[in-house]
Amino acid sequence: MEEMGKRNHKSRAATNLLAALWLLVAAACIIPAHAQQADAPTPTPTPKNDTPLAIADDPANALADPESMLPHLKDTRFWLSGQANFIFQTHPDFHADYSGPNSLSPHYEKATSRVMTLYTGVRLSNSTELLVDIEEAGGQALSTGLGLAGNTDLDIVRNPLLSKAPYLGRAMIHKVFALSKDKVENQRTFLSLFDELPRRRLEIRFGKFSMPDFFDVNSAGTDTHFQFSNWSVDNNGAWDYAADTRGYTVGVVADYEDRNWGFRFAEGLMPKVANGIDLVWRPWQVHAENWEYELRHGVIPKKSGVVRLLAYTNYANMGVYRDANAQFKEGLVPVPDITHHPWHTTRKYGFGVNLEQNLTRNVIAFARWGWDNGKTESFAYTEIDSTFDEGIGVKGAQWHRKQDRAGIAFVSNGIKKDHQIYLADGGNGFLLGDGKLNYGRENIVESYYTAHIWRGIYIAPGVQYIVNPGYNRDRGPVVVPSLRAHVEF
Repeated sequence: MEEMGKRNHKSRAATNLLAALWLLVAAACIIPAHAQQADAPTPTPTPKNDTPLAIADDPANALADPESMLPHLKDTRFWLSGQANFIFQTHPDFHADYSGPNSLSPHYEKATSRVMTLYTGVRLSNSTELLVDIEEAGGQALSTGLGLAGNTDLDIVRNPLLSKAPYLGRAMIHKVFALSKDKVENQRTFLSLFDELPRRRLEIRFGKFSMPDFFDVNSAGTDTHFQFSNWSVDNNGAWDYAADTRGYTVGVVADYEDRNWGFRFAEGLMPKVANGIDLVWRPWQVHAENWEYELRHGVIPKKSGVVRLLAYTNYANMGVYRDANAQFKEGLVPVPDITHHPWHTTRKYGFGVNLEQNLTRNVIAFARWGWDNGKTESFAYTEIDSTFDEGIGVKGAQWHRKQDRAGIAFVSNGIKKDHQIYLADGGNGFLLGDGKLNYGRENIVESYYTAHIWRGIYIAPGVQYIVNPGYNRDRGPVVVPSLRAHVEF
Protein backbone atom coordinates (compact mmCIF):
# COMPACT_ATOMS: atom_id res chain seq x y z
CA MET A 1 0.00 0.00 0.00
CA GLU A 2 2.86 2.36 0.86
CA GLU A 3 4.50 1.66 -2.52
CA MET A 4 1.19 2.25 -4.30
CA GLY A 5 0.82 5.56 -2.47
CA LYS A 6 4.30 6.58 -3.63
CA ARG A 7 3.43 5.73 -7.24
CA ASN A 8 0.18 7.72 -7.04
CA HIS A 9 2.07 10.64 -5.53
CA LYS A 10 4.63 10.53 -8.35
CA SER A 11 1.83 10.30 -10.93
CA ARG A 12 0.05 13.32 -9.47
CA ALA A 13 3.30 15.26 -9.32
CA ALA A 14 3.99 14.46 -12.98
CA THR A 15 0.46 15.57 -13.87
CA ASN A 16 0.91 18.90 -12.11
CA LEU A 17 4.30 19.40 -13.79
CA LEU A 18 2.79 18.66 -17.23
CA ALA A 19 0.02 21.16 -16.60
CA ALA A 20 2.44 23.88 -15.49
CA LEU A 21 4.73 23.32 -18.46
CA TRP A 22 1.83 23.40 -20.90
CA LEU A 23 0.53 26.67 -19.53
CA LEU A 24 3.97 28.19 -20.07
CA VAL A 25 4.19 26.80 -23.61
CA ALA A 26 0.72 28.10 -24.48
CA ALA A 27 1.52 31.57 -23.18
CA ALA A 28 4.85 31.61 -25.02
CA CYS A 29 3.38 30.49 -28.36
CA ILE A 30 0.03 32.24 -28.53
CA ILE A 31 0.47 35.66 -26.95
CA PRO A 32 3.72 36.61 -28.74
CA ALA A 33 2.31 35.33 -32.02
CA HIS A 34 -0.61 37.71 -31.63
CA ALA A 35 1.56 40.63 -30.58
CA GLN A 36 4.05 40.25 -33.43
CA GLN A 37 1.33 40.29 -36.06
CA ALA A 38 -0.83 43.06 -34.66
CA ASP A 39 -0.05 45.31 -37.63
CA ALA A 40 -0.16 42.65 -40.33
CA PRO A 41 -2.11 43.50 -43.48
CA THR A 42 -5.77 42.57 -43.72
CA PRO A 43 -6.29 39.36 -45.72
CA THR A 44 -7.58 39.88 -49.25
CA PRO A 45 -11.16 38.63 -49.80
CA THR A 46 -11.66 35.74 -52.18
CA PRO A 47 -12.43 37.13 -55.62
CA LYS A 48 -15.56 35.10 -56.38
CA ASN A 49 -17.72 35.54 -53.29
CA ASP A 50 -16.32 38.56 -51.40
CA THR A 51 -16.30 36.65 -48.10
CA PRO A 52 -13.27 36.62 -45.76
CA LEU A 53 -10.38 34.37 -46.62
CA ALA A 54 -10.27 32.80 -43.13
CA ILE A 55 -14.06 32.59 -42.72
CA ALA A 56 -15.66 30.99 -45.75
CA ASP A 57 -19.33 30.86 -46.75
CA ASP A 58 -19.44 27.47 -45.03
CA PRO A 59 -18.66 28.44 -41.41
CA ALA A 60 -17.83 24.84 -40.50
CA ASN A 61 -14.47 25.19 -42.24
CA ALA A 62 -11.62 25.21 -39.72
CA LEU A 63 -8.58 27.48 -39.66
CA ALA A 64 -6.91 25.35 -42.33
CA ASP A 65 -8.05 22.40 -44.43
CA PRO A 66 -6.72 19.31 -42.63
CA GLU A 67 -4.41 16.96 -44.46
CA SER A 68 -5.66 13.35 -44.66
CA MET A 69 -3.95 9.95 -44.72
CA LEU A 70 -5.58 8.99 -48.01
CA PRO A 71 -6.62 11.21 -50.94
CA HIS A 72 -10.33 11.95 -51.14
CA LEU A 73 -12.41 10.95 -54.15
CA LYS A 74 -11.90 13.31 -57.07
CA ASP A 75 -15.34 12.57 -58.54
CA THR A 76 -17.47 15.39 -57.17
CA ARG A 77 -20.58 13.16 -57.18
CA PHE A 78 -19.26 11.07 -54.27
CA TRP A 79 -17.72 11.61 -50.86
CA LEU A 80 -15.86 9.08 -48.72
CA SER A 81 -13.71 10.02 -45.73
CA GLY A 82 -13.25 9.17 -42.09
CA GLN A 83 -11.75 10.27 -38.81
CA ALA A 84 -10.71 8.82 -35.47
CA ASN A 85 -10.40 11.04 -32.39
CA PHE A 86 -8.92 9.85 -29.07
CA ILE A 87 -8.76 12.16 -26.04
CA PHE A 88 -6.85 11.13 -22.91
CA GLN A 89 -7.53 13.20 -19.80
CA THR A 90 -6.55 12.97 -16.15
CA HIS A 91 -6.61 15.03 -13.00
CA PRO A 92 -4.75 14.85 -9.69
CA ASP A 93 -6.37 14.88 -6.26
CA PHE A 94 -8.10 18.17 -5.50
CA HIS A 95 -9.74 19.69 -2.44
CA ALA A 96 -13.40 18.80 -1.76
CA ASP A 97 -15.22 19.34 1.54
CA TYR A 98 -17.83 16.77 0.44
CA SER A 99 -18.99 14.80 -2.60
CA GLY A 100 -22.35 13.57 -3.82
CA PRO A 101 -23.70 11.06 -6.33
CA ASN A 102 -23.09 13.36 -9.30
CA SER A 103 -19.76 14.88 -8.24
CA LEU A 104 -16.46 14.97 -10.07
CA SER A 105 -14.29 12.59 -8.06
CA PRO A 106 -11.74 14.49 -5.91
CA HIS A 107 -9.28 11.60 -6.24
CA TYR A 108 -6.78 11.01 -9.03
CA GLU A 109 -8.37 9.46 -12.12
CA LYS A 110 -7.80 9.13 -15.83
CA ALA A 111 -9.95 8.30 -18.86
CA THR A 112 -9.73 8.01 -22.64
CA SER A 113 -12.63 8.69 -25.01
CA ARG A 114 -12.87 7.79 -28.67
CA VAL A 115 -15.07 8.76 -31.59
CA MET A 116 -14.65 7.17 -35.03
CA THR A 117 -16.73 8.29 -38.01
CA LEU A 118 -17.17 7.17 -41.61
CA TYR A 119 -18.53 10.00 -43.79
CA THR A 120 -20.27 9.11 -47.06
CA GLY A 121 -22.30 11.03 -49.58
CA VAL A 122 -23.58 11.03 -53.13
CA ARG A 123 -24.74 13.93 -55.28
CA LEU A 124 -27.96 12.87 -56.98
CA SER A 125 -28.21 15.97 -59.19
CA ASN A 126 -26.79 19.47 -59.45
CA SER A 127 -29.04 20.52 -56.57
CA THR A 128 -29.68 17.39 -54.48
CA GLU A 129 -27.43 15.12 -52.43
CA LEU A 130 -27.69 12.33 -49.87
CA LEU A 131 -25.34 12.32 -46.86
CA VAL A 132 -24.93 9.33 -44.50
CA ASP A 133 -22.43 8.95 -41.63
CA ILE A 134 -21.71 5.88 -39.50
CA GLU A 135 -20.17 6.48 -36.09
CA GLU A 136 -18.76 4.59 -33.11
CA ALA A 137 -18.15 6.23 -29.74
CA GLY A 138 -16.79 4.67 -26.60
CA GLY A 139 -14.06 4.71 -24.04
CA GLN A 140 -14.51 6.38 -20.68
CA ALA A 141 -15.14 9.80 -19.18
CA LEU A 142 -13.72 11.30 -16.01
CA SER A 143 -16.25 10.43 -13.26
CA THR A 144 -18.54 8.98 -15.99
CA GLY A 145 -19.10 12.53 -17.26
CA LEU A 146 -20.58 13.89 -14.01
CA GLY A 147 -19.71 16.83 -11.78
CA LEU A 148 -19.01 19.60 -14.33
CA ALA A 149 -21.35 21.92 -16.22
CA GLY A 150 -18.55 22.71 -18.66
CA ASN A 151 -17.32 19.15 -19.05
CA THR A 152 -13.74 18.79 -20.19
CA ASP A 153 -14.39 16.37 -23.10
CA LEU A 154 -17.16 16.92 -25.66
CA ASP A 155 -16.48 13.49 -27.18
CA ILE A 156 -17.51 11.46 -24.12
CA VAL A 157 -20.51 9.13 -24.06
CA ARG A 158 -22.75 10.70 -21.40
CA ASN A 159 -24.45 7.37 -20.65
CA PRO A 160 -21.87 4.61 -20.03
CA LEU A 161 -24.59 1.95 -20.39
CA LEU A 162 -25.16 2.72 -24.08
CA SER A 163 -24.15 0.09 -26.61
CA LYS A 164 -20.64 0.41 -28.04
CA ALA A 165 -21.81 -0.86 -31.43
CA PRO A 166 -21.58 1.47 -34.47
CA TYR A 167 -24.69 3.57 -35.04
CA LEU A 168 -26.18 5.91 -37.63
CA GLY A 169 -24.83 9.40 -36.88
CA ARG A 170 -26.24 11.50 -39.72
CA ALA A 171 -28.58 10.67 -42.58
CA MET A 172 -30.03 13.60 -44.49
CA ILE A 173 -31.22 14.81 -47.85
CA HIS A 174 -29.76 18.17 -48.86
CA LYS A 175 -31.63 20.20 -51.51
CA VAL A 176 -30.46 23.56 -52.90
CA PHE A 177 -32.89 26.00 -54.56
CA ALA A 178 -31.14 28.61 -56.74
CA LEU A 179 -32.39 32.17 -56.26
CA SER A 180 -29.74 33.79 -58.49
CA LYS A 181 -27.84 32.81 -61.62
CA ASP A 182 -24.34 33.76 -60.46
CA LYS A 183 -22.30 31.13 -58.62
CA VAL A 184 -19.78 31.10 -55.78
CA GLU A 185 -17.11 28.54 -54.97
CA ASN A 186 -17.92 26.05 -52.22
CA GLN A 187 -15.42 24.19 -50.03
CA ARG A 188 -16.47 20.54 -50.26
CA THR A 189 -16.99 18.87 -46.86
CA PHE A 190 -18.90 15.88 -45.53
CA LEU A 191 -21.86 18.28 -45.05
CA SER A 192 -21.87 19.63 -48.63
CA LEU A 193 -20.42 18.00 -51.76
CA PHE A 194 -21.06 20.81 -54.24
CA ASP A 195 -18.08 22.55 -55.88
CA GLU A 196 -20.12 25.69 -56.40
CA LEU A 197 -23.45 27.08 -55.20
CA PRO A 198 -25.80 29.89 -56.26
CA ARG A 199 -24.79 33.12 -54.58
CA ARG A 200 -28.36 33.61 -53.39
CA ARG A 201 -30.03 30.36 -52.45
CA LEU A 202 -32.29 28.40 -50.11
CA GLU A 203 -30.92 25.15 -48.70
CA ILE A 204 -33.23 22.54 -47.16
CA ARG A 205 -31.94 19.58 -45.13
CA PHE A 206 -34.15 16.84 -43.77
CA GLY A 207 -33.19 13.81 -41.70
CA LYS A 208 -30.92 13.02 -38.76
CA PHE A 209 -28.24 15.54 -37.87
CA SER A 210 -26.69 17.48 -34.99
CA MET A 211 -27.88 21.06 -34.41
CA PRO A 212 -24.27 22.36 -33.95
CA ASP A 213 -23.54 21.16 -37.50
CA PHE A 214 -25.32 24.31 -38.69
CA PHE A 215 -25.91 26.61 -35.69
CA ASP A 216 -23.51 28.41 -33.33
CA VAL A 217 -20.57 27.37 -35.53
CA ASN A 218 -17.28 29.16 -34.95
CA SER A 219 -14.16 28.69 -37.08
CA ALA A 220 -11.80 29.09 -34.09
CA GLY A 221 -13.77 27.39 -31.31
CA THR A 222 -16.04 24.55 -32.46
CA ASP A 223 -14.11 21.44 -33.50
CA THR A 224 -13.00 18.87 -30.88
CA HIS A 225 -10.86 17.19 -33.55
CA PHE A 226 -8.43 20.11 -33.88
CA GLN A 227 -9.39 22.80 -31.37
CA PHE A 228 -10.83 22.96 -27.86
CA SER A 229 -12.57 20.04 -26.14
CA ASN A 230 -14.61 21.69 -23.35
CA TRP A 231 -18.38 21.57 -23.83
CA SER A 232 -18.91 25.24 -22.99
CA VAL A 233 -16.03 26.47 -25.19
CA ASP A 234 -16.97 24.52 -28.34
CA ASN A 235 -20.71 25.26 -27.99
CA ASN A 236 -22.85 27.89 -26.31
CA GLY A 237 -23.44 26.25 -22.91
CA ALA A 238 -26.80 27.98 -22.37
CA TRP A 239 -28.11 26.59 -25.68
CA ASP A 240 -29.98 23.45 -24.56
CA TYR A 241 -30.19 22.25 -28.15
CA ALA A 242 -32.46 19.38 -29.18
CA ALA A 243 -30.48 16.14 -29.05
CA ASP A 244 -30.41 12.57 -27.82
CA THR A 245 -27.61 11.31 -25.57
CA ARG A 246 -25.21 11.12 -28.53
CA GLY A 247 -25.98 14.68 -29.66
CA TYR A 248 -28.28 13.99 -32.64
CA THR A 249 -31.89 14.79 -33.45
CA VAL A 250 -34.30 14.30 -36.36
CA GLY A 251 -35.78 17.31 -38.09
CA VAL A 252 -35.46 19.88 -40.85
CA VAL A 253 -33.13 22.84 -41.45
CA ALA A 254 -33.91 25.72 -43.82
CA ASP A 255 -31.00 28.04 -44.63
CA TYR A 256 -31.28 31.19 -46.75
CA GLU A 257 -27.90 32.58 -47.91
CA ASP A 258 -27.15 35.89 -49.60
CA ARG A 259 -23.90 37.71 -50.39
CA ASN A 260 -22.95 38.86 -46.87
CA TRP A 261 -25.66 37.44 -44.65
CA GLY A 262 -27.75 34.37 -43.98
CA PHE A 263 -30.73 33.23 -41.91
CA ARG A 264 -31.44 29.66 -40.84
CA PHE A 265 -34.26 27.88 -39.03
CA ALA A 266 -34.46 24.34 -37.68
CA GLU A 267 -37.24 22.21 -36.22
CA GLY A 268 -36.09 19.16 -34.26
CA LEU A 269 -37.31 16.39 -31.96
CA MET A 270 -36.59 16.39 -28.21
CA PRO A 271 -35.73 13.37 -26.02
CA LYS A 272 -38.25 11.63 -23.74
CA VAL A 273 -36.22 12.28 -20.58
CA ALA A 274 -33.23 14.44 -19.74
CA ASN A 275 -30.11 13.13 -21.49
CA GLY A 276 -32.24 10.34 -22.99
CA ILE A 277 -31.37 8.29 -26.05
CA ASP A 278 -35.00 7.98 -27.26
CA LEU A 279 -36.72 10.87 -29.02
CA VAL A 280 -40.42 11.73 -28.75
CA TRP A 281 -42.07 11.23 -32.12
CA ARG A 282 -44.99 13.60 -31.44
CA PRO A 283 -43.77 16.92 -32.84
CA TRP A 284 -47.14 18.56 -32.23
CA GLN A 285 -46.44 18.17 -28.48
CA VAL A 286 -42.67 17.86 -28.02
CA HIS A 287 -40.43 19.89 -30.33
CA ALA A 288 -37.66 22.49 -30.57
CA GLU A 289 -37.22 25.56 -32.75
CA ASN A 290 -33.89 27.25 -33.50
CA TRP A 291 -33.25 30.54 -35.33
CA GLU A 292 -29.94 32.12 -36.30
CA TYR A 293 -29.09 35.29 -38.20
CA GLU A 294 -25.54 35.52 -39.56
CA LEU A 295 -23.87 38.73 -40.73
CA ARG A 296 -20.51 38.25 -42.39
CA HIS A 297 -19.01 41.59 -41.41
CA GLY A 298 -16.22 42.36 -38.98
CA VAL A 299 -16.63 44.49 -35.87
CA ILE A 300 -13.14 45.95 -36.48
CA PRO A 301 -12.95 48.27 -39.53
CA LYS A 302 -11.27 46.77 -42.61
CA LYS A 303 -10.93 43.35 -40.95
CA SER A 304 -13.24 40.44 -41.72
CA GLY A 305 -15.45 38.76 -39.16
CA VAL A 306 -18.84 37.20 -38.48
CA VAL A 307 -21.69 38.02 -36.09
CA ARG A 308 -24.29 35.33 -35.32
CA LEU A 309 -27.48 35.89 -33.29
CA LEU A 310 -29.18 32.75 -31.93
CA ALA A 311 -32.61 32.09 -30.37
CA TYR A 312 -34.31 28.84 -29.43
CA THR A 313 -37.41 27.38 -27.77
CA ASN A 314 -37.85 23.84 -26.43
CA TYR A 315 -41.11 22.10 -25.57
CA ALA A 316 -40.67 18.83 -23.67
CA ASN A 317 -41.57 16.88 -20.53
CA MET A 318 -39.33 19.06 -18.37
CA GLY A 319 -39.67 19.59 -14.64
CA VAL A 320 -39.79 23.05 -13.01
CA TYR A 321 -37.15 23.80 -10.36
CA ARG A 322 -39.45 25.97 -8.24
CA ASP A 323 -42.07 23.20 -8.12
CA ALA A 324 -39.45 20.61 -7.14
CA ASN A 325 -38.16 22.89 -4.38
CA ALA A 326 -41.72 23.45 -3.08
CA GLN A 327 -42.38 19.69 -2.95
CA PHE A 328 -39.28 19.26 -0.79
CA LYS A 329 -40.18 22.08 1.59
CA GLU A 330 -43.67 20.63 2.03
CA GLY A 331 -42.15 17.27 2.97
CA LEU A 332 -43.60 15.42 -0.03
CA VAL A 333 -40.17 14.09 -1.07
CA PRO A 334 -37.01 13.37 0.99
CA VAL A 335 -34.87 15.42 -1.42
CA PRO A 336 -35.85 17.68 -4.34
CA ASP A 337 -36.53 15.60 -7.44
CA ILE A 338 -36.94 17.44 -10.73
CA THR A 339 -38.43 14.30 -12.35
CA HIS A 340 -41.18 13.91 -9.69
CA HIS A 341 -44.13 15.21 -11.70
CA PRO A 342 -46.81 13.88 -14.06
CA TRP A 343 -46.12 14.00 -17.78
CA HIS A 344 -46.57 17.56 -19.03
CA THR A 345 -45.10 19.87 -21.63
CA THR A 346 -43.19 22.91 -20.45
CA ARG A 347 -41.25 25.53 -22.38
CA LYS A 348 -37.63 26.62 -22.22
CA TYR A 349 -36.18 29.46 -24.28
CA GLY A 350 -32.89 31.26 -24.66
CA PHE A 351 -30.64 33.52 -26.71
CA GLY A 352 -27.03 33.60 -27.81
CA VAL A 353 -24.46 35.79 -29.54
CA ASN A 354 -21.47 34.32 -31.40
CA LEU A 355 -18.68 36.60 -32.63
CA GLU A 356 -15.49 35.88 -34.52
CA GLN A 357 -13.04 38.48 -35.74
CA ASN A 358 -9.84 38.33 -37.76
CA LEU A 359 -7.13 40.19 -35.86
CA THR A 360 -4.36 39.34 -38.35
CA ARG A 361 -3.94 36.94 -41.23
CA ASN A 362 -3.27 34.06 -38.83
CA VAL A 363 -5.08 35.08 -35.63
CA ILE A 364 -8.85 34.89 -35.02
CA ALA A 365 -10.55 36.06 -31.83
CA PHE A 366 -13.96 34.70 -30.84
CA ALA A 367 -16.55 35.21 -28.11
CA ARG A 368 -19.92 33.78 -27.12
CA TRP A 369 -22.67 34.94 -24.77
CA GLY A 370 -25.65 32.78 -23.85
CA TRP A 371 -28.73 33.03 -21.60
CA ASP A 372 -31.81 30.90 -21.01
CA ASN A 373 -34.83 31.41 -18.74
CA GLY A 374 -33.55 28.72 -16.34
CA LYS A 375 -36.94 27.87 -14.81
CA THR A 376 -37.28 24.45 -16.39
CA GLU A 377 -35.06 21.40 -16.13
CA SER A 378 -31.72 21.34 -17.94
CA PHE A 379 -32.64 18.65 -20.43
CA ALA A 380 -30.57 17.91 -23.52
CA TYR A 381 -27.09 19.49 -23.39
CA THR A 382 -25.76 20.60 -20.01
CA GLU A 383 -26.71 22.41 -16.79
CA ILE A 384 -25.87 26.01 -17.76
CA ASP A 385 -28.29 28.94 -17.71
CA SER A 386 -25.83 31.76 -18.48
CA THR A 387 -22.41 31.70 -20.10
CA PHE A 388 -19.73 33.91 -21.54
CA ASP A 389 -16.55 32.77 -23.26
CA GLU A 390 -13.78 34.39 -25.22
CA GLY A 391 -10.66 33.07 -26.86
CA ILE A 392 -8.06 33.22 -29.61
CA GLY A 393 -7.21 30.69 -32.31
CA VAL A 394 -3.87 30.89 -34.13
CA LYS A 395 -2.89 29.21 -37.40
CA GLY A 396 0.48 27.47 -37.51
CA ALA A 397 1.41 29.41 -40.65
CA GLN A 398 2.49 32.05 -38.13
CA TRP A 399 5.55 29.86 -37.40
CA HIS A 400 5.73 28.13 -40.81
CA ARG A 401 3.65 25.04 -39.86
CA LYS A 402 0.52 25.40 -41.96
CA GLN A 403 -1.35 22.41 -40.47
CA ASP A 404 -0.66 23.29 -36.83
CA ARG A 405 -2.95 25.41 -34.71
CA ALA A 406 -3.15 26.63 -31.14
CA GLY A 407 -5.66 28.37 -28.93
CA ILE A 408 -6.55 29.63 -25.49
CA ALA A 409 -10.02 30.42 -24.10
CA PHE A 410 -11.79 31.47 -20.92
CA VAL A 411 -15.41 30.60 -20.08
CA SER A 412 -17.65 31.48 -17.14
CA ASN A 413 -20.87 29.52 -16.54
CA GLY A 414 -23.78 30.07 -14.14
CA ILE A 415 -27.26 28.87 -13.18
CA LYS A 416 -30.42 30.68 -11.99
CA LYS A 417 -31.52 31.00 -8.35
CA ASP A 418 -34.15 28.20 -8.40
CA HIS A 419 -31.57 25.83 -9.88
CA GLN A 420 -29.06 26.85 -7.19
CA ILE A 421 -31.59 26.17 -4.39
CA TYR A 422 -32.45 22.82 -5.94
CA LEU A 423 -28.82 21.65 -5.86
CA ALA A 424 -28.16 23.21 -2.43
CA ASP A 425 -31.07 21.22 -0.92
CA GLY A 426 -29.60 17.96 -2.24
CA GLY A 427 -31.31 17.64 -5.62
CA ASN A 428 -29.62 15.95 -8.57
CA GLY A 429 -29.63 17.01 -12.18
CA PHE A 430 -28.57 14.69 -15.00
CA LEU A 431 -24.98 15.97 -14.57
CA LEU A 432 -24.68 17.76 -11.21
CA GLY A 433 -25.41 16.98 -7.57
CA ASP A 434 -22.86 17.26 -4.74
CA GLY A 435 -25.47 16.78 -1.98
CA LYS A 436 -25.32 20.49 -1.12
CA LEU A 437 -23.97 23.62 -2.77
CA ASN A 438 -21.97 26.72 -1.87
CA TYR A 439 -22.69 28.50 -5.15
CA GLY A 440 -20.10 30.23 -7.29
CA ARG A 441 -19.77 30.61 -11.04
CA GLU A 442 -17.86 27.81 -12.74
CA ASN A 443 -14.84 29.42 -14.43
CA ILE A 444 -12.60 27.53 -16.87
CA VAL A 445 -9.43 28.29 -18.81
CA GLU A 446 -8.45 25.93 -21.64
CA SER A 447 -5.46 25.91 -23.97
CA TYR A 448 -4.21 23.48 -26.64
CA TYR A 449 -1.61 23.02 -29.34
CA THR A 450 -2.42 20.77 -32.32
CA ALA A 451 0.73 19.52 -34.10
CA HIS A 452 0.65 17.87 -37.53
CA ILE A 453 2.89 14.79 -37.29
CA TRP A 454 2.61 13.14 -40.71
CA ARG A 455 -0.04 12.91 -43.41
CA GLY A 456 -3.39 12.87 -41.53
CA ILE A 457 -1.94 12.26 -38.05
CA TYR A 458 -2.22 15.01 -35.43
CA ILE A 459 -1.22 15.15 -31.76
CA ALA A 460 -2.53 17.82 -29.39
CA PRO A 461 -1.46 18.38 -25.77
CA GLY A 462 -3.81 20.58 -23.77
CA VAL A 463 -4.83 21.62 -20.28
CA GLN A 464 -7.91 22.97 -18.51
CA TYR A 465 -8.04 24.78 -15.17
CA ILE A 466 -11.46 24.76 -13.48
CA VAL A 467 -12.52 26.94 -10.54
CA ASN A 468 -15.71 25.98 -8.63
CA PRO A 469 -16.41 22.70 -10.48
CA GLY A 470 -20.17 22.15 -10.64
CA TYR A 471 -20.67 25.74 -9.31
CA ASN A 472 -19.39 24.68 -5.87
CA ARG A 473 -16.97 26.89 -3.93
CA ASP A 474 -16.40 24.00 -1.50
CA ARG A 475 -14.70 21.93 -4.22
CA GLY A 476 -11.67 22.49 -6.42
CA PRO A 477 -9.94 24.05 -8.19
CA VAL A 478 -8.96 21.18 -10.48
CA VAL A 479 -6.36 20.89 -13.26
CA VAL A 480 -7.13 18.57 -16.19
CA PRO A 481 -4.21 17.92 -18.59
CA SER A 482 -5.07 16.10 -21.82
CA LEU A 483 -3.52 14.55 -24.89
CA ARG A 484 -5.50 14.17 -28.11
CA ALA A 485 -4.58 11.88 -31.02
CA HIS A 486 -6.45 12.48 -34.26
CA VAL A 487 -6.34 10.76 -37.64
CA GLU A 488 -7.99 12.04 -40.83
CA PHE A 489 -8.70 9.49 -43.56
